[in-house]
Amino acid sequence: MTEQQLHIALHSGRLFKDDVDQLVDKLILQPNMVGPLLKEVLNEEKEGTYNASWTFRHLIEKKLDYLLPFFDDFTEILGNLTSESTIRAMACVCEMVCVAYFKKKDPAFQKNISDEQLERIMTACFDWLISEMNMAPKVFSMTSLYYLGQKFDWVHPELRQVLEDSYASGSTGYQNRAKKTLDKLAQIGR
Repeated sequence: MTEQQLHIALHSGRLFKDDVDQLVDKLILQPNMVGPLLKEVLNEEKEGTYNASWTFRHLIEKKLDYLLPFFDDFTEILGNLTSESTIRAMACVCEMVCVAYFKKKDPAFQKNISDEQLERIMTACFDWLISEMNMAPKVFSMTSLYYLGQKFDWVHPELRQVLEDSYASGSTGYQNRAKKTLDKLAQIGR
């Protein structure tokens, strides 16, 4: 698949789950296409279409390590995103990265991801958590921030404060996830 073919596939109308799966199956064979796909995510963010972000998320879910050569670009764009649909997909990818780095202790991630890149994820996740948006990006952000707090001491107290302050006004789903996160923080004495 060429960049032009990728562009056409992403801009030929709304992609349904089967279409995304077929596109991801092609992209799995071409890890070098993650960069062009990430550029498409940025372009679509401005246009208000989300085929690229959905495809990106599903590709990275299957092949998380494909993100590593493009990780700096990925973390650079996080703070510039405004569309909830794009943010949702990217927040999910952030959560996958944090799980690989902190929970699974994947050497490829621990070796190739800098503290500066983790801080960009952290900043974006805090921004998404305190902003007025739907539940999914907030849930992914809570999880990412919980893990990031294992490396950055100040994160857990800030996360706890945000969750305690926003708990009462959150949706039922938000309250459930916030409670689980607060319970985890209590278990580790944070």
